[in-house]
Amino acid sequence: MTKELPELRASDADRERVAEILRDALAEGRLVMEEFEERLDAAYRARTYGELEPLTADLPTGAAAPGAPGAPAGLSLRKDTVAVTAWSERIVSGVEGSSAGVGILGGFQRKGRWTIGRRFTAVCCMGGGEIDLREANFAAREVTVTCWAFMGGVNVVVPPGVEVDVRGLGIMGGFDAHEDGTPGEPGAPRVIVKGLALMGGVGVERKLPKAERRLLKEEQRRQKSLDREDGEDRKELG
Repeated sequence: MTKELPELRASDADRERVAEILRDALAEGRLVMEEFEERLDAAYRARTYGELEPLTADLPTGAAAPGAPGAPAGLSLRKDTVAVTAWSERIVSGVEGSSAGVGILGGFQRKGRWTIGRRFTAVCCMGGGEIDLREANFAAREVTVTCWAFMGGVNVVVPPGVEVDVRGLGIMGGFDAHEDGTPGEPGAPRVIVKGLALMGGVGVERKLPKAERRLLKEEQRRQKSLDREDGEDRKELG
């Protein structure tokens, strides 16, 4: 990555190239899962080359891929080893989808394969709710999640690539805006999270889909096994 232009604005393609390098590093055992997730989050938040550069500075990245005009030097573009459903297949217009979740003195969950409606309302009073969008379909390109948390909590989980806009208010509580403003991938849905947390909390976090985490861990174990066998072969030859 060029150091002469650290403030040059990075593109979506630049951020995705860095994300792919990080995925490869995880699969090869160069990064542990926690560090991978931290760097991936930082990659999607990055605005300039200067912010992207440290994320892969200690990783072997190879040469920039042909046909990727404007790619920062040192970034490679490889097909990811994990199959991920295209965003176009997950935005299912014309489907109403789920529109509400209520947790009063209890809790609710929306996770796995489900469809979130254009507008989803979560109400939690002395209870909790989880809205997991990692494997969800979206009834529209833009969905709005309105959270009302009174002495309770709501947790919203989004996958990498989804743009998040947090507009909520916390009173004697918290409305986490950690993921606010993270740029999305081309064609990915946009999630607006708003509402009120009164003596409660609303959190938004970004995590890899479980299937992708599992495949990456399997690839990581396979790579370690290959490295171990290679080391044993070298000892025998030595």
